[in-house]
Amino acid sequence: MQTAATMQDDKILTVEHLSMRFGGLVAVNDLGFSARRGEITALIGPNGAGKTTVFNCITGFYKPTQGMITIRRSNGQQLLLERMPDFKITADAKVARTFQNIRLFAGMTVLENLLVAQHNKLMKASGFTVLGLLGIGKYRAASAESIEFAKHWLERAGLIERADDPAGDLPYGAQRRLEIARAMCTEPELLCLDEPAAGLNPRESSALNDLLLGIKAQGASIMLIEHDMSVVMQISDHVVVLDYGVKISDGTPEHVKNDPKVIAAYLGVDDEAEIDVPQVLSDVLKVEAVSGKKISRTRKPAAGETPADKTARKPATGEGTKK
Repeated sequence: MQTAATMQDDKILTVEHLSMRFGGLVAVNDLGFSARRGEITALIGPNGAGKTTVFNCITGFYKPTQGMITIRRSNGQQLLLERMPDFKITADAKVARTFQNIRLFAGMTVLENLLVAQHNKLMKASGFTVLGLLGIGKYRAASAESIEFAKHWLERAGLIERADDPAGDLPYGAQRRLEIARAMCTEPELLCLDEPAAGLNPRESSALNDLLLGIKAQGASIMLIEHDMSVVMQISDHVVVLDYGVKISDGTPEHVKNDPKVIAAYLGVDDEAEIDVPQVLSDVLKVEAVSGKKISRTRKPAAGETPADKTARKPATGEGTKK
């Protein structure tokens, strides 16, 4: 049985000295943080801070310029994600993700979307032959098992009554939950969610919170990028804040929302100014999420930093949507 100290040190993901450059643009610079098993870790920051770039490095869409990304599976296996092709990261490292823009198979039914996520398991049961078409051998049992597993996640997502409806006919909030349920059908140990609450109303955000907390209760670890601070502060165990690709704060939600460096990054105010940090930060994030535009801000230069250094860290024109 794990002690509290052991669980505290049980890191499922460790990012060390991660950097990602696109030509002369430094999107992520010497980033380091860790995510603990069975917790929800949030990655936040203004638009253009490098959040989605970090996700893309973790999930294999980008190969980082430098750095190590280590995942430790529950069976004790350690894998370096930066050395693995993207499909192996899903299949072998058990990392799944969703995207800012919903990517469902709109013409398929809700149930079929969850069965597609179990494609590898079904192909293996068919022996990669026509056994699947004929429905014989192990395939029949595997098919029935996959349907029951899909139904389980439809129940958890509150979508069981819509199982036979086209996925494209679902309301926006239900499509978000379906996308998460589909990711969970790959049986990940680490689930990466890119702005899952974007565009949701308060009732849909509450349903999303319940789903994510239920996933956490089953032992899965979650990393999420999010602008909705009501989601971040209510469900996160650990928050990492980025600004221009550099980590500026790392700790509990309570620590982060009261960190003067965080509000200084968003508004460019003096770190010692008397401001309601949690409220202002929440308002800024919501405005950026709705408008899709970054609020103008002038960051205070770090000690010893020259204007040229500051310019080099800023996103290039057209990079505003890169998180």
